Amino acid sequence: MKNIFGKKGHGPDYFLIAVVFLLTIFGLAMLSSASSDLGKSKFNDSYYFIRHQIYFGLSLGIAGFLIAMKLNYQAYKKIAFVLLIIGIIFLALVFTKFGLNVRNTSRWARLGPLSFQPAELMKIIYIVYLAAWLSNSRMKREKNITEGLLPFGLFSGFIAALLLLQPATSTVVILMGAGLVVYFLSGASWKYPLIIMGAGALILALVIYATPYRRARVLGFLNKNSDSQGINYHLDQALIAIGAGRVWGVGYGQSTSKLNYLPTPMDDSIFAVTGEELGFVGSAGLIALFAMLTFRLFWLAKETRDKFGRLLLIGFGTIIAFQSIVNISAISGVLPLTGVPLPFVSYGGTALAIFLTMSGIAVNISKYT
Repeated sequence: MKNIFGKKGHGPDYFLIAVVFLLTIFGLAMLSSASSDLGKSKFNDSYYFIRHQIYFGLSLGIAGFLIAMKLNYQAYKKIAFVLLIIGIIFLALVFTKFGLNVRNTSRWARLGPLSFQPAELMKIIYIVYLAAWLSNSRMKREKNITEGLLPFGLFSGFIAALLLLQPATSTVVILMGAGLVVYFLSGASWKYPLIIMGAGALILALVIYATPYRRARVLGFLNKNSDSQGINYHLDQALIAIGAGRVWGVGYGQSTSKLNYLPTPMDDSIFAVTGEELGFVGSAGLIALFAMLTFRLFWLAKETRDKFGRLLLIGFGTIIAFQSIVNISAISGVLPLTGVPLPFVSYGGTALAIFLTMSGIAVNISKYT
């Protein structure tokens, strides 16, 4: 037990803990507001969704955070390959009788009473495996094509293919983008990530072109003034909501867009509700929290002497940064609309539990910097 729950190191990074705490509280507060009317109309319970988030997201997330904060992060390195196999099996489960079809997607798996999104779980598993793989001191994988670049492209491409079939296009972009950052900052030549990025962009473009709904989203983004009642309706309502908030917002709980106009106000549209109710000040404060969390993770990575821990922090920080940027940019009209949730804020028990567990691992690493 000493190797796992050893007393080496020093105290955890309390600044990191504080930022995660503030993001979680902010997210629960905004979710409560964004989901209250929908809960009332669908279940006659204004607190239905926030209660579900607390029971199945926050409670599991706190448990994951506390365990991960105590468990020596080096333990993950020893089981990284096993975790990867388990993660791939879970990704494949969504296409079997254990999968759940929600909104014409196959992103959920059910094991007994437990339902979860394997793609969210892969955000930890992929980074753990990649960090362990690249920190192997006996092999210089970041410098080698046949033992580094080629296998990296193959196992990353296989995971990306399973995610695209769900479909979870935005998750592919976020996860593979984080993988490329980890790979490059592990010491790889800048040419290697560019090769992977070029090949990935070409494949993604072909997938978008061959899939009508993906192609429609991109075309709608390129021509925002067209089809305001169809493909661009979601974006138009989001921009109206954000604009209505002005500087200080209309007041917490006072959004009108979430009632009848804004689709999925508690999911990928929750930043629009934040913008309407809390205005520029509240939205900027939320963005500042994400920026502080990301910068703190990268600062800790710079201070961490162990390569495995350093790459874990880089990977986690990049995923949180990319996902928050993609969500906020999409709902603000800077990127095509996606279904990706806002970390710590959007409705989704699996996502909240995963990000809190990820934060717990980062806090544990901070004890050894």
